[in-house]
Formats: sequence, structure tokens, C-alpha cells
Amino acid sequence: MPALNEVRRLLRERALDDSFAAAYTPELFDRQYTRFAAVTDDFAERFDPSGNRDVHLFSAPGRTEVGGNHTDHNHGKVLAASISLDVVGAAAKNDEFTVRIKSAGYPMDVVDCGDLSVHDADAGRSVSLVRGILAGFAQRGYKVGGFDAATASMVLSGSGLSSSAAFEILVGTILNELYNDGAVSPVELARIAQYAENVHFKKPCGLLDQMACSVGGFVKIDFADPAAPVVERVNFDFASCGHSLCIIDTLGSHSDLTDDYAAIRSEMEAVAAYFGKTVLREVTKQQVLDNAAALAKAISERAVLRALHFFGENERVEREFDALSAGDFETFKATVIESGRSSYQYNQNVFTSRYPTKQPLSLALAVSEDLLKGRGAWRVHGGGFAGTIQAFVPNDLLADYLAAMRALFNQDACYVLSVRPVGGKQFI
Repeated sequence: MPALNEVRRLLRERALDDSFAAAYTPELFDRQYTRFAAVTDDFAERFDPSGNRDVHLFSAPGRTEVGGNHTDHNHGKVLAASISLDVVGAAAKNDEFTVRIKSAGYPMDVVDCGDLSVHDADAGRSVSLVRGILAGFAQRGYKVGGFDAATASMVLSGSGLSSSAAFEILVGTILNELYNDGAVSPVELARIAQYAENVHFKKPCGLLDQMACSVGGFVKIDFADPAAPVVERVNFDFASCGHSLCIIDTLGSHSDLTDDYAAIRSEMEAVAAYFGKTVLREVTKQQVLDNAAALAKAISERAVLRALHFFGENERVEREFDALSAGDFETFKATVIESGRSSYQYNQNVFTSRYPTKQPLSLALAVSEDLLKGRGAWRVHGGGFAGTIQAFVPNDLLADYLAAMRALFNQDACYVLSVRPVGGKQFI
């Protein structure tokens, strides 16, 4: 267990390439050395001026949804991937039974490990996530204990890349490694993180974000039983496919879109209720087609279309999984495009009908199709209505694609990512 001063020396001398290779491609090493140097400097300033404490380095990735747009809330299937944008941290045990986490740009979170009850006043604050992770470990019989940590994140808040889930998995990975010898599996760690967000943070999220951040790589998740989702990791080397994963921020605001998001779930569930069921996973596509006229009259035509999107997305997730498993990236891209068109045509979450002239996602998708047709793939990303699109761009077209997107939006609109093969990770 190296002391902080030794860790800082290893970073200065770029002596962690072998460790970094498990999570990062070589072109990202320079950035990671700089970032870990910054968090160890921050740790030294706040917790260890002498540099003698045993310190460990950790990372947890953000995630991107690849297939299964708006399916998880009706117990559907999702294909997701962890990404190269991550949150990093330097952490060390303490003997005070207190957790202190200083995240760059935010106040310090302090949690007494002797009081892991739900604090309603902390709902919506990161300190509640920390307390929830600790409580989740304790409830499952795992060890908890004090530690100090300095962290910094490159997972963009509000981008659909799951910054909160990445933070949760980082905290869980630190606790898992420092006090439990890594005994908590990535799947169980994701469930603990979801518990923290649902119960302590008080956000009723599903398990998609936490699972993708924790497991790493491409993962297919079947939510037929949300209490025990089936997770399958895809054996595919994204670095070898000759493409870059791009997330384009169209700069639209999510602030007044709550009703739009809620309507998708409520309309899907209204179709299920017509058949006496709770969610669409309990209904078949043929049932909906056979009763389309009655459903349109009883609920709405849009609700029927959104139900058909749900069934189509579940099928596409399986096809994407099979294509990646077979190394067939061309079929995978074709299915990604199908997914995007279904979101646009049937799920109708590319723009809000309340503001029909505001369509930045539509514009980004149209220009993407013009540039990438026959070569790449493009689709709405995440909740939709505003925010981001996703594109798989051949590397020889990347410069032209980025230039076009920056001309549409701004110089900070484009994020070029890679798929990270591992989830939460300790490097030292």
C-alpha cells in the first residue's frame, strides 16, 4: 500500500501505464495522469499535507444508452455501455468512522458511519448518495468504515451520461476495496447504488445507469423482473471497429420536459392496463395490433404507437447484442439507425409537440444522416425532447462530422468517446 508521496511520484514518472490499460486506451493516458495528479494534490492539501497516508486511486465510468430507448420503465430490455468519461478519486482509510469526500467544484460531503438512517433534509444532495451507499453495504452484511477522498468528474451533468451513477459506483468501489477486499460483485454494487438513489436521494430511477457504470463494456439488461434483472456482458472490442462514439449536445433545456417524459411511461402503462396488466412487458405486440382501433379510441393513437416502439426496441436490443457478439458492426449500426427512427416516428421523443418549431435534436439527426448515411449510425440519446444525440462515426469522417456539429451548435457541443471495457476500478 503506497504512501501518498509515492503515488504522486509514480504519477509524475508515468509508471502506471500497465494499470491504466485495463480501463483506458493509450491516447487517454496523458489526460488520466493529469487528472489523478490533480486529485492527489487535492487530497494532500485537504487530508494529508505530510504525504504519508496509504492512498489508493479509483475510477468509475459514465454510461451511454445504445439500444432500448424508453423501455426499462415498462420492464423491457436495454443495451448500454460504459464510456471513457469517468469520475476519478484518491482515497485512504481513516480511524474516525467518518466518510469525507471532497469533489472538485462542490462542498465536502461528510457522513457519520454510525448514523446511516435516511435524512430527508439531504434528499437531492450528493451527501445522501454517500450515506445511502454506506447503508446499502451495512444492510447486506458488508463492512463499512471511515475514509477520506478527493474526487473529480468528467461525466457531464445533464448529458444523459449518468454523472450521479458514476459517483455512486466510485463511492461503492472505494468502500468495496478498502473494507471488503472486493467481495461485492459489480451487479450487487449497482443494486446498492440504485437503493441509495431511490431511498436516500429520493429519485425513483431504474437500474440501467448504475448497472452500466458498474459492470463495464457493452451490457444487455433484461428488466422482466426489476428486482432481479438479467445482465449479459457483450464480448466486443470497440477499439477495433474503426469508429468513434460521439455524443452531441444540442443545448436544449430539460427544465420544462417532466410532463413529456412522464407521458411516455403513463401511455405505455395505459395500454398495458387495457389488458389488465401493469406494464407492457406483460402484453404481446400481437395483442396491441389486434386491438389497435379500440386502444386508439380508449386511450390515443400516440399511446398505441409508443407501445409498438416498446416491442420493437426489445427486439432490436437482441439483434444488437447478437451482432456485437458476432463482431458484425455493420448490422449493429443498421439496427441503431432503426432504433433512432422508431424513437422519432413512434415514441415521438425527438421534440416536444408543445414547442413544434424548436427542433435541435431533429436538426442534428438530419445533418448526421446526410454526413453518415451508408457509413455510420445516429439516434436520439437518453430521454429525448432536448439534450443529446448519439452517433457512431467512422474515424475517417470524424473531423468533418465534428466540424458540422460545432457549426450547428458550438465548439463545446461534441464529445468523442470510446467504450470502456471495465466498470468501477482500483488502480493502486
